[in-house]
Amino acid sequence: MANRFLFFICLAVISFSPCLACTSAIVGADMNPYGRPMLWKNRDTSAFDNKIEYIPSKGNDFAYVALFNSADSLLNEAWMGMNEYGFAVMNTASYNLKDDDVPQKEMDKEGFVMSLALKKCKDIEDFATLLDTLPCPMGIEANFGVIDAYGHGAYFETNNHQYNRINLNEAPEPIIVRTNYSHTGRDNEGYGFIREANANHLLQDYIEEKNVTPEVFTEVLSRSFYHSLLDKDFSKGEGKWVIDQDFIPRFTSTASIVIEGCKPLKEGETLSPDFLTQQYIMWTGLGYPPVSEIIPVWCSKEGVDKSLSGDSITGKSLQCDKALERKSEVFPFTKGNGNKYMDMEVLFNEEGTGYVQQLLPQNLATYQSTRAVRDK
Repeated sequence: MANRFLFFICLAVISFSPCLACTSAIVGADMNPYGRPMLWKNRDTSAFDNKIEYIPSKGNDFAYVALFNSADSLLNEAWMGMNEYGFAVMNTASYNLKDDDVPQKEMDKEGFVMSLALKKCKDIEDFATLLDTLPCPMGIEANFGVIDAYGHGAYFETNNHQYNRINLNEAPEPIIVRTNYSHTGRDNEGYGFIREANANHLLQDYIEEKNVTPEVFTEVLSRSFYHSLLDKDFSKGEGKWVIDQDFIPRFTSTASIVIEGCKPLKEGETLSPDFLTQQYIMWTGLGYPPVSEIIPVWCSKEGVDKSLSGDSITGKSLQCDKALERKSEVFPFTKGNGNKYMDMEVLFNEEGTGYVQQLLPQNLATYQSTRAVRDK
């Protein structure tokens, strides 16, 4: 009887998964063979419909482009984005920083903060000042990742009243990974420990070669089913049905996006927003990442492909809809706990017709052709 009770306790723990979860990284320019810093976010959320929108400058607000929930018709909450001055920001939810009794209904304000940051911040120091001056409690428990045009990068592990700043140039290597706990938070609390280990394992060879590119994130990490605790890649000969647990891409994953910045400016150097707009690219895969197409985005009105932006009536993105339709084949069961079971043969199979197998060469060609124009 005791063993049976323990089983149900373990099952409850395994079944619980925070809706606001993500896997992310900041990469220094020295790790990228093109000499450009990067932000990556594999977004997890219960809001499956996402879109990309450009927000023009207005008054003293800067122009920016960002990821939004499709239902956000007023574009109030950005979940990752970059502005015309080369400031870029994203977040992952944290679950080991909150140290007060602020009710949950007054939390989850990260999207509002990132929208404000994209409107007002030119660099990382501006973002630190923004956090310093926001009224408390801020309604935040998150790891904010930021980069700027000077090659600076940092995570701000932030709760309602304060933050701890982890600068990229002070890390053991110029690359930092974060999931759903903060390294400066309470020990052994939070989520994403296995996902963080997955990401670090998959990145290791690229780090040693200093060859961490945007496609490493969107085409390798966000399409990988490697499980670090079991030391097994479930995409390779593990059978048709696989339980969706602790992979980087999950049933709740809704986008994989990399913002690749410019070659770092010298301190005090300034360049026009027009130049930065041409140099910064937001490599975007909407919908369930293993079945998404990568489309480049720039911070301009013409820089957002129509298939990524929201429809005028439904607010939904065509690219996101396409990926969600493919996802329904990967998770074909809709009853009970059906969304925990993946048909891996839809993604990888011996015939080479799996979605990952088909999309990989297409996406790599997009990277190659777009990069050739930018670097010209």
